[in-house]
Amino acid sequence: MPSFADSFWSGDYAGGLGVLFGKLQQGVAENEQMLTIARMRAEAEDIYGQRLGEIGAATDKIQGGFSRDDGASVRKAYDGVRTEMEEASRNHRRIAQSIRDLVVAPFTRWCDAHASRVQGSQEDLQARIKLYDKQTEAVKKLRSHYFNKCRLVEDIEEENKLAFQSPETSPKPKIPEIKVNKEEDEEEEPLEIADEIYQPEQVKKILTHILQTVKLGETKVPILGMYQNTTAGAELVEYFQKYMGATSVSVAERIGQDLVGHGFLRLIGSVGNIFANSSKMFYQWRPKVFQLTGIPEKKQPLNRTFSIPSDTIDSPVIGSVGEYLAGWNPLNTQHPNETPADRLRREAAEADDRYKAGVRKLDLVRCQLEEAVIEHLKYLERCELDRLKAIKTIILDFSGTISNVIPSLQSTVDKMMLYQETVQPAGDLRYLLENYRTGAFAPRVTVYENYYNSADEQTFGVDLEARARSDRKRVPAIITTILTFLDNRYPDLEGDEARRSVWLVEVPLHQTHRVRDVLNTGKAFTLGTLEPYEIPIIASVLKLYLLELPDSLVSSHVYEIMKTIYSQHQSADTADAQRIAVLQSTLSQLRLSNIATLDALMTHFTRLIELTSADETYISALATTLAPCILRPRTETSMTMEEKYSYRLVRDLFTHKEAIFTELKRASSLSHSGSVDARRPRAISTDESNRKANQEARARAIMEATGSRSRATSPAPSPRGHRRDRSSGGPETRFPIQTSPVVDRDSGRHPTAARNSVIRQSLEVPDTPSLMTKHENEPINGTSTTNGSSVPKPGMSATYVPGMDDEFNGGVVEEVSSPGVQKRDSASSLGRVNAATARFGGRKTIGANRNSLAEASKRDSVSSEHQVHGVQLTDKPMDD
Repeated sequence: MPSFADSFWSGDYAGGLGVLFGKLQQGVAENEQMLTIARMRAEAEDIYGQRLGEIGAATDKIQGGFSRDDGASVRKAYDGVRTEMEEASRNHRRIAQSIRDLVVAPFTRWCDAHASRVQGSQEDLQARIKLYDKQTEAVKKLRSHYFNKCRLVEDIEEENKLAFQSPETSPKPKIPEIKVNKEEDEEEEPLEIADEIYQPEQVKKILTHILQTVKLGETKVPILGMYQNTTAGAELVEYFQKYMGATSVSVAERIGQDLVGHGFLRLIGSVGNIFANSSKMFYQWRPKVFQLTGIPEKKQPLNRTFSIPSDTIDSPVIGSVGEYLAGWNPLNTQHPNETPADRLRREAAEADDRYKAGVRKLDLVRCQLEEAVIEHLKYLERCELDRLKAIKTIILDFSGTISNVIPSLQSTVDKMMLYQETVQPAGDLRYLLENYRTGAFAPRVTVYENYYNSADEQTFGVDLEARARSDRKRVPAIITTILTFLDNRYPDLEGDEARRSVWLVEVPLHQTHRVRDVLNTGKAFTLGTLEPYEIPIIASVLKLYLLELPDSLVSSHVYEIMKTIYSQHQSADTADAQRIAVLQSTLSQLRLSNIATLDALMTHFTRLIELTSADETYISALATTLAPCILRPRTETSMTMEEKYSYRLVRDLFTHKEAIFTELKRASSLSHSGSVDARRPRAISTDESNRKANQEARARAIMEATGSRSRATSPAPSPRGHRRDRSSGGPETRFPIQTSPVVDRDSGRHPTAARNSVIRQSLEVPDTPSLMTKHENEPINGTSTTNGSSVPKPGMSATYVPGMDDEFNGGVVEEVSSPGVQKRDSASSLGRVNAATARFGGRKTIGANRNSLAEASKRDSVSSEHQVHGVQLTDKPMDD
């Protein structure tokens, strides 16, 4: 059954939570209705008891009658009836008091506490969502500001290029003009003056009135000279108090300081830009005020210039004045000698830093919001379940209170008990989820968008192909590293049940986010980075990485195609092959990085299922867990939430993994080989995308040349028709301990060293001396047949990426099989001692008879002198 934590999510977080809190508030109203029923019934029982008690007093008021007949039999009957009435009155009053004590009072307190819990959770989540929305808007503004700065830098760089071109290369007809509308944009924005917002037109009117009202004079400053268009600070304060409503000198000074800050005034004769109410401090109106108001500016008249004689340069007076002027910064800027181009570059860098910081803060706020949402959803689910149980208890107590006092109401009580039996809290909770859920957990990451398309700042939320291109791999480094880490740590777990449960454990989101923060750097990391954390947390990080991708691993664009495939091809025997063929054709439309990543994941999971002898229940649970990570619809609706097409696709990938990906790799190899120029000289291939086709062609050529089979046909049934119900063989045939070492590229140049080296592969069978050769009719797909069971190829790791770095030894696929199959330990399929032995065990390789294969090897495109036994997982650049 789905839970609250995986059912009320939406893109803006508020939509799904709004639906949930609407239903919870409905539950609060239902509590009040149940409480009203109990309260009104208690009042009715009390009134009924009072009326029954009044019957005896009313009969006593009648004079004569039975009071005069002491021994008559009719008197006894009368007294019995009257006694029953009084007893009935007491019983009904007892019922009313019991309902108040057992139902109304405790349920009233519980309802108040439940309503406060729901209201508290709603207010907390609303505050967090409001903070997230505010930070999102801030990031959008920072991004726009950063992009505008970058465009200005490009514009001024282009302007500089055109300005400093030689006359021969400069364009003759027309010189382009670059207009920067920065000042106009700034002038169009409203201004804040003394906590009041003024529109540009209002500012223009105020400035015009000031220039027409106050006195504009000239102020002479020693050494610096004469300044035009100046006004004393005291005069401006007087104007602000008279015309702009300044109630005090401090308010008037604030208005003047805001005008200085907006660039309309500047202080002369002193350092700084402080506005004060002083008749000795003068402020000059800047030219842009006259441009804005249209009032002509008074210019300083031209003065005669003179030069200082050369013999007075060494004068101490001239020298001190020169030093003073050199260190004087009238604009009070931090970068006085900065050129416009340098200033724009600096502002672009500062905007970039602010944008990065804003994105990081938004990501932190989003993670905290999601953690809080999940915690509150789990808490509210428990509250809702407790509410339903409380209503069931109240009905039971209500009916029990009546049934214990008045047996005459047994039929009514039986009906009430029947109603009580029909209340199913779990069923009502399931009904709420099935009818009002808004979507599964699908985090939306706000990715830092670098202006120059760099993907080195983040790992999570970045497009898969961009991440793989940045890592220069077919599969992103984070996936291969995590799968290799899990491959190494599986043998350390106690038993197959612990290994299988790694992918099904529900890890708290805050623990997953803690590891995500460590890995979300945009850089590659080593296996040692993952060592401090538990294995289920690492698996949860991989699932979170797949969920945070902008598009699912199998693109949402083919969701409707998958829906059509599974709608038309049902589970009939004849439709199985047709469905697989259509799946192959559909998956071939995906990008190469998506196919390689999907192949690596399916290889890991199919080997985990096979080597731990997983049953159908576990396979179904694993497919359900991985389904949203592999394929998601573009838009989550109530219909798509009930569809199981993603689950069925994962089950088909588990069951028909070899058939699907073998055909995909064959198609990739044919398309790749068809594009190769036949006139190119042959060389040692580093791209093994057509390895499978070459292997099959080589095997057929060898069999035709030798005219004999390497071994007899196995009497065991076909691997496709047999499935192991449990693991077979001792611990040495199970999980290995050590991952595949990286083979030095120089080993291809030294065939002797390559043949004599002992190479250990992940998930391989160690210490197997016998040699077997593939039969010409057996599929060469990475598995060998042992006792009728499908055993993985010894050189293949769970993190193996097909078609990336595989190589073969001279055209003959060598496989090693165990001479005997031992029965594994009943306590655990992989003991600690045997695991340690298998950790350091090596695989002995036996060279093939090269003389009998010389002619076939000459026709091969890959030389046998440069091959490595087995399959290696090698980190090497992606050959696009």
